[in-house]
Amino acid sequence: MVLAAVEIVLKRFFFAVDGYARLTGRTLSRSFRPPFYLRETVYQFDRIGVESLFIVVLTGIFTGMVLALQGVALLTRFGATSYLGSMIGASIVRELGPVLAALMLAGRVGSSITAELGNMAITEQIDAYTVEGTDVVRKLVVPRFLACILMLPLLTALADGIALVGGFLIISTSTDLNSAYYWRSVIEFLNLDDLAMGLTKPLVFGILIATISCHLGLCASGGAEGVGAAVKKSVVLASIMILVSDFFLTKVFLVIFS
Repeated sequence: MVLAAVEIVLKRFFFAVDGYARLTGRTLSRSFRPPFYLRETVYQFDRIGVESLFIVVLTGIFTGMVLALQGVALLTRFGATSYLGSMIGASIVRELGPVLAALMLAGRVGSSITAELGNMAITEQIDAYTVEGTDVVRKLVVPRFLACILMLPLLTALADGIALVGGFLIISTSTDLNSAYYWRSVIEFLNLDDLAMGLTKPLVFGILIATISCHLGLCASGGAEGVGAAVKKSVVLASIMILVSDFFLTKVFLVIFS
C-alpha cells in the first residue's frame, strides 16, 4: 500500500514536471518568432509592469531604510560608518533588490495570471480557442511571458535606485556621513559584476514566475475551488523557486567572477 501510494505521488510529480517543461519549451520557441499578438503584449506590459510600480517602489524604499537602520546600529559599534554606502549598495543590487521585487511580483502578478487563465480553463474558453485553431501558447502565454521577463529587470533597477535613496535618507539624518561620500562609496564599490548579477537574476525570476503561473492556470480544474488552489500553489511554488534559484545563481556568479 505504501509503495503504491509513493508510486502514484511520483507519477503525478513527473507528469506535472513534464507538462511544465513542455509548456516552457513551447513558450520559448514562440516568444521571438512572428506572428505576435502586439495589442495583448502591450496590455500585459502595462498590467504587469506599470501597475506594479507602486508596490515595487514601496518595497524598495522601506528595504533601503531598514537596511540603513541596521547598518548604522551595527557599524557604529566599530566606528565603520564610512562603509555604510558600499554595504547598502552591494546588499541591494546583488541580492535584496532582485529577490524582493521578484517575490512581490510572484504574489501580485503570478496570482493574477493563474486566476485569469484558471477561470478561462474552467469556463472552457481555452478549449474554444483550441477548437478555433488558435495557438493558446502564442496568444495567452507568450505576452505574459515577455512582459514578465522584460519588465522585472526594469522594476528591479527601479527598486534598487529607490532603496539606495531610502538608505541615504536614514543615513543623512542618523549620522554625520557626507552625502557626496555616501554616493561615491556606492558607485565606487559596485562594479560590472554586481550589475550583471543584479540584472540577470530578475530575468531568470521572470521566466519562473511567468511559466509557473501560466502552467498552473492552464491546468486548473474543479471550479472556483480549483482555481483558488491553483493560485495558492502558484504563489508558493514561484516564491520557493525564486529563493532556490537565487542560491544557485549566486553560487554560479561567485564562481564565474571570483
